[in-house]
Amino acid sequence: MGARRIKALLLEVHSVLGLVIALVLAVIGITGAIMTFEDETLDHLNADIMHVAPRALPMLTPDQLVVRLKATQDVGKVSGLMMTRDASAAVHVRFARDGQSARPSSLYVDPYDARVLGTPRGEEFFATVRRLHRWLLLPGDGNGYGRQITGIAALGLIALLVSGLVLRWPQRAGSVKMWLKPNVALRGRGLHRSLHAVIGTWVLPIYLAMTLTGLWYSFDWYKECVVWLLSRPSTAAARMPPKSPHAPASESAETPGFDRAWSTFLREQSSPFARAQLTLPGANGTVMRVRSWPQESTLEGARDEFRIDAVTGRLVSADSSANRTLGERAIAGVLDIHRGAILGWPGKLAFMLAAGLMPLFAVTGVLLYLSRRRHRRAGGAGESIAMSRSMPARRSGPNW
Repeated sequence: MGARRIKALLLEVHSVLGLVIALVLAVIGITGAIMTFEDETLDHLNADIMHVAPRALPMLTPDQLVVRLKATQDVGKVSGLMMTRDASAAVHVRFARDGQSARPSSLYVDPYDARVLGTPRGEEFFATVRRLHRWLLLPGDGNGYGRQITGIAALGLIALLVSGLVLRWPQRAGSVKMWLKPNVALRGRGLHRSLHAVIGTWVLPIYLAMTLTGLWYSFDWYKECVVWLLSRPSTAAARMPPKSPHAPASESAETPGFDRAWSTFLREQSSPFARAQLTLPGANGTVMRVRSWPQESTLEGARDEFRIDAVTGRLVSADSSANRTLGERAIAGVLDIHRGAILGWPGKLAFMLAAGLMPLFAVTGVLLYLSRRRHRRAGGAGESIAMSRSMPARRSGPNW
């Protein structure tokens, strides 16, 4: 009897918690599914502006490209460049946010003469989907309360997964059929329960992987704990952004550019790279972040990362993927794990389908909750009628 009461209480907690966060989880799931093949989609949509005809001319240096671009186009402050060794690849130029906190659209630029090739199609769409996925389009973006809401929903999903597993634990736990085969012959409440439980078992490992990595983007305390747990002390300290040396507040202070950091990167990079991302430091800072990816891998976590003083060209720190421990590789590849890319395109497809199924659990969970409510009301009414029929009829007159 005690176990039954515990399960009944756990079912109530599972149901109420699911109702509270169902809509948020459905939004996160749908948007996550949409973004799974974002890179492939953007490459397909923009194939005509991402490539140029190779020429015998030398490519412009990063600073030369920025100067020529600003001379011919009314653009904002350049915040980053994606450079490549491919002689036929365009340079991807990104811009800093303006005074209204809006980020101008990026541009693809010819690396030989800084001619603008076009604005990426689909970029604004995926940027909006990403903001909806991570921050629910609420004010403040990453600094607003939308980030905390999605993080709390992720914690709630972990509770739903654990409680759901306990609730559906069958008497024949060793039966694969009991765990993995839905009973589609059922109708109504029985079918909803079967789909909710069995498909939930299918996707449980994927949801755990998504949630445990998604929390990385929601809570700083969680990120710090993961770094402390999985990385070496020296690496954990190096992950903290170094304090940038500040230039004197005078008109003669040199503005950080790209060329000196780019030269240092080319000198320090020990292995061939396919592309390199240069990101200018924030206000008053001088330390630039340079990330590079090898030719044989498309994984985000396969990158090398350098921090270089953009004014002096001094190498501040270097983090090579070849020197990372298994835990440090997991940290670098959080995004790859989150979207299933660590398993190649089959993994991404599986994660996309699992994320797209999130609304199914929201719908079936609500239907099961409403069904139980109706069943309880009907049971209570039936019990009242039965009790009234079992009682002797009360006489209206005096009891002679």
